[in-house]
Amino acid sequence: MNAAEFIAKWRRAALGERQAAQQHFLDLCELLRHPKPAEADPVGESFCFERGAARLMVRTLTNLYNQRPAWLALAHQKLDAAVFAAYGWDPAMSDDALLERLLALNLDRAGGN
Repeated sequence: MNAAEFIAKWRRAALGERQAAQQHFLDLCELLRHPKPAEADPVGESFCFERGAARLMVRTLTNLYNQRPAWLALAHQKLDAAVFAAYGWDPAMSDDALLERLLALNLDRAGGN
């Protein structure tokens, strides 16, 4: 592929970025006479598409909360303390008492009380 062919092909392309990214990159490799990822790195260790994306797919909130790192637990403790202080509630109150107060607040704000 030469420069004129590359420009002509991609000037008329109406694909979105995600749809075209890999093909555009492969065409660029061809234009620049650079080995394509599968040729330059057949095992995909350093020159491959979306390697980082695969790692990001496992970085979900569910996995984070299941791992419950210390910094997250501490952040929740601080948030809980701030909420209790803002409402003037005793942080040692039972879950049942807490739920009763939250329900009362919600009903009051919804006009149901």
